[in-house]
Parts: sequence; structure tokens; C-alpha cells
Amino acid sequence: MSNQLKQEPLDSQVVSRNRVTNHGEVYTNPREVNAMLDLVKHETERIDSRFLESACGHGNFLIEILTRKLATVESRYKKSQTEFECYSIIAVSSLYGIDILEDNVVDCRKRLLNKFIEFYDKSYKSNKREECINSIEFILSKNIVWGDALTFQTASNPPKPIVFSEWSPATEGFVKRRDYSFEGLLIHAEIESLPLFSDMGDGVFIPTPVKDYPLTSYFGVTNER
Repeated sequence: MSNQLKQEPLDSQVVSRNRVTNHGEVYTNPREVNAMLDLVKHETERIDSRFLESACGHGNFLIEILTRKLATVESRYKKSQTEFECYSIIAVSSLYGIDILEDNVVDCRKRLLNKFIEFYDKSYKSNKREECINSIEFILSKNIVWGDALTFQTASNPPKPIVFSEWSPATEGFVKRRDYSFEGLLIHAEIESLPLFSDMGDGVFIPTPVKDYPLTSYFGVTNER
């Protein structure tokens, strides 16, 4: 497991003028983040509602959404460590981000991991399970991507199509992973009227995954590389 770094909140709106000029990078401060998220407050507090931030920066929006989701997990499942861990994994796995700057991606993953550990420590500091933290860290490595949302490509050399994983609760104690191309999901959003992966009982369009994985335990997702 990599080192978990405790960081101060990143509130400054500008890192450097060069980054503003070259990448249009200006951070949204917490006041504006919370005001915007309050417009969809119910969804931000729902454990399994999915969010994608296509220019996530170091994660100001995602960290606040995760804070709200974990507060819901804590209020409902604090008395059971196993349920707390499983629903925390669901909460983390519902968040997705893309950024074109690699250091932002690294910071975003670390901040989200540390936010989970902050909640985990409050109730189970002496009983934390490394395999749970490893699962959270692995999911973040897949869900927060270094890439360009405009080209649908990773920023690696050579670039590859951006792929996101859907992590769905299955039978008790197990999760199902399916990988989908980001471009395919966006094309659907542009040409289809049916919602994507709706869990509200509506008609839905379910795209074809580029890879399908067998069921695995919540604490065994790191085996699905």
C-alpha cells in the first residue's frame, strides 16, 4: 500500500500563471463548490449516485461529494464495521475524474483516499483493515484518470482510449466490475434519450462493456488488474 499523505485543504484558486495560461487551470473555492453541489444535494448524499468531473483538478468537487457520501455511510452503518467498509467502497467507486495534469491526478487520488481514512479512523482506528484501504486505493487508481476529456485519450505515451470501471454491488459481500470506454458513454449521452445506468426504475440504455470481470469480494478488487 502506498504512503497515505495528510495534506492541508487546497483552497488557493491559482497555482501558477503558467498553468492558467497553458491549461486554463483555476480552482473553485469551497464556498462555490458547496453552493453548486447544494443544487443537487440529495444526489450528493446518496451513496451510489455517480459523478464524473471531466476536469477534476486536485479534486475540490469530488472531495466534497465524497465527504457527503461518507457522512451518509457513517450515519447508517457505523455500528457494523463490515457494512461501513463495503458501503464506503461503493461511495468511493461512484466517483470519477479526468485531468490533463498528472500532478493533479496524483493529488486528487491522495485527497480522496485520505478523506476515507479520516472517516475510517473515527470509528475503527484500532481495527482498520489494510485490504479495505488497498481496495479503495485501487479503485481510485482506475476512476481518477490522467487524460484529456476532449480527445477521450489518456495522457500516457502512447495515448490510449480512456476506460472507466463500473463497480456494482452483487450478492452479499461481492462486487461486479465492468469496463466501458469513455467515448462510447459520451456518444450514448449525445444520441440517446434514455438515461444511462439509472437505478430509479426508468427505462435505461446499458452500453456494451469493453471488458467484463468475474464477481469478486469487496476486499479483493486489487486482483482484477
